[in-house]
Amino acid sequence: MADSMMSKAATMEIPINSNGDSRNLAEDDSLEQAAKIQWNLREKVGSPAGLRDLQQVMVSGPNLNETSIVSGGYGGTTEGIIPTSSIKGSSMHHASSNSSMTAEESTRGVAVEKFDIMKKWGLNTYKCTKQMISERFGRGARTVDLELEAQIEVLRETKRKYENVLHLARALTNHFYSMVQTQHALGDTFADLSQKSPELRDEFGYNAETQKLLCKNGETLLGAINFFVSSINTLVNKTMEDTLMTIKMYENARLEFDAYRADLEELNMGPRDAVTMARIEAAQQQYQIHKDKYERLRSDVTIKLKFLEENKVKVMHKQLLLFHNAISAYFAGNQQQLEQTLKQFNIKLKPPGADKPSWLEEQ
Repeated sequence: MADSMMSKAATMEIPINSNGDSRNLAEDDSLEQAAKIQWNLREKVGSPAGLRDLQQVMVSGPNLNETSIVSGGYGGTTEGIIPTSSIKGSSMHHASSNSSMTAEESTRGVAVEKFDIMKKWGLNTYKCTKQMISERFGRGARTVDLELEAQIEVLRETKRKYENVLHLARALTNHFYSMVQTQHALGDTFADLSQKSPELRDEFGYNAETQKLLCKNGETLLGAINFFVSSINTLVNKTMEDTLMTIKMYENARLEFDAYRADLEELNMGPRDAVTMARIEAAQQQYQIHKDKYERLRSDVTIKLKFLEENKVKVMHKQLLLFHNAISAYFAGNQQQLEQTLKQFNIKLKPPGADKPSWLEEQ
């Protein structure tokens, strides 16, 4: 084995051209040098120290980080030496280029997706606008649910009337609040004059007590009216408005359904070639999707109208009874009945000065 390795080492040191001639060294010098190298290797390997050195070289081997790839065969120039570090750098550059390509592809995918969304939105808007114009000029067919349309119109009229009630109740609150503040100021003035006018002390004192009592009852009535206004506002601007929003979605779905239905009918009246059949199939799918959406929203509107009517009756029954009892007790001068009315409807009055912010909040 050692002889074969030494013969290989001797052979690797002698570059041979294609004609068998020596390229860089003279023939005698090369053969003599090869013989000397072979003799030295044999001497070293034959000794124990030489065996240990050979085993150490074979075990340790070359450092992979320092290896080079030689191109051009034995005896080639240094231009053909490629360090392994350059291979690592090229692989890292290739990986970074792959990551940049992946990011570019993802960005392109997002752009294509957004373009598709805009395209669908534009097509849907065009169809709905066309259907709306056709209905307005009496040329397009419109799907109508007479019973549901009547209920929707009643709701809109009821909302307008309740908004008027809310407006008037707020105006009453503002006017009555001004009156209570005037009574409070008048009572304070009477009390002051009672102290400064001995000859009219009793008369001013009676009027001061009366105004203070009226002011107290007025604040109690204001608490009842404010509760009435708050409940009507919730009913009109939240409960009814929520139902009307669902109705608006239902009307938009109805318009889309009629638009896609008209489109499908128009395609069915045309020729039946391969391209048209594909368009008819796509239109049929869109028609079914919008039909399901229309029927689902129509069912939602029907349910919401039913629950809204029940809720409206319950709320207004309580609020109208409160308003009547509070107004009657106040103008009858029955303070006990007025306070009992507030307790009956669980209305808690704010203590005087509760609406005024604290000195910390004013900072």
